[in-house]
Amino acid sequence: MRQAARLLFGRRARLRWVHLILGGALAMPYVLVGSVIISPFTGSTDVFGSLPLQLGSFGVGLPIAAVTSLFPLTRPLEAAAVRWLCGVDADRLAFGPARTRREKGRTAAWFTLHLGVGGIIAGMSLALPPFAAVLILLPLLSGLRDGRLGLPEVWEQTWVLALAPVAGAVSLAALAGCAAGCGALLARWAPALLGPSPEDRLAAAEAHAADLAVRNRLARELHDSVGHALSAVTLQASAARRVLDSDPEFVREALAAIEDTTRRTVGELDAVLGVLREGDAPGTAPAPTLAADLDGLLRRTRAGGARVSATVDADPETMPPLLSREAYRIVQEGLSNALKHAGERVAVDVRIVRAGGDLEITVENPVTGPAPSRPGGGHGLRGIADRVRLLGGTVTAGPADRTWRLHVRLPIKGPAPGGPA
Repeated sequence: MRQAARLLFGRRARLRWVHLILGGALAMPYVLVGSVIISPFTGSTDVFGSLPLQLGSFGVGLPIAAVTSLFPLTRPLEAAAVRWLCGVDADRLAFGPARTRREKGRTAAWFTLHLGVGGIIAGMSLALPPFAAVLILLPLLSGLRDGRLGLPEVWEQTWVLALAPVAGAVSLAALAGCAAGCGALLARWAPALLGPSPEDRLAAAEAHAADLAVRNRLARELHDSVGHALSAVTLQASAARRVLDSDPEFVREALAAIEDTTRRTVGELDAVLGVLREGDAPGTAPAPTLAADLDGLLRRTRAGGARVSATVDADPETMPPLLSREAYRIVQEGLSNALKHAGERVAVDVRIVRAGGDLEITVENPVTGPAPSRPGGGHGLRGIADRVRLLGGTVTAGPADRTWRLHVRLPIKGPAPGGPA
């Protein structure tokens, strides 16, 4: 019983009832236009004095409503009303103007349906409550039964007086049931008629995929840039603290490397975060590349005590900018992993060579024991794999003969002038 009462008179049912009455209110101007149109054909000057003529005016007005639904704001307004009053999820509705012929047809069908069903429910809502009130009060008010209202004599019979309140209550329940049922049907049909078209869904999916791609790219940039900087600065500061009294020159170099690392990282961080600030212009710090900062990256890594040997058999100046940038991040992440897992005094071998039409990057360091675990796990190798996959290359990483080896092969677009074949 409580469930039935909630379905008929609950908040959602009441809001949908309001939505139907709004549809009836919107239908009234079209009914008036319809009455003007049919009046000359019927010869009647009082169209609203006849129920058939009222229904005829209603029927003539609905096609006019379908035509006016082509107004661009119809679908956004109807979708907003359906969302708030009918309880339909926003992602199942389209809030932009209907543009294609199919969308306009679906919008016209919905608008006609809303006004048609709403007009019927609104009419019932105006007529049934007073009639039901008369039936409910009929046994109590003798003035209604003395013939002055022109009621049939059958109303004077005892069984009619006994059943009148029941009939009144049933008519109110029937009105609520009709309103709840029609509201539920409109809520079910709304996504089909006001929902996004397949083209809209495809465009939304593409926009979502593009947004995810941007977020993933920014996450990789933040991880590689900030993660490497924090690792390098931590090791540099630790090494400087241990030799603070015995090797002042090393301390000065370490502090200079810390200053340089943090300054560059702040610039990169500002550039990345500028993309995330809605309405702000991106930062102006350029993304690092092999051509611009490979020597600086190696120098700052060595300043923390790591013994880094580098072999570069490729000209970074001739590489495409995208390849040079992604290769820089791969080398940076390889060095970061070596420092994190093998310690600050680790010997790291970096090789960057061109082999035919590919650029090969290899980072190796000895494995002295199991790699220490870090809270939350690491995402560096996953980021490298994402970068390599986007460039159409291959990557392998893992221990081999007590050596951790990262090997990446990236295709170079077109020949590199001046570089070895």
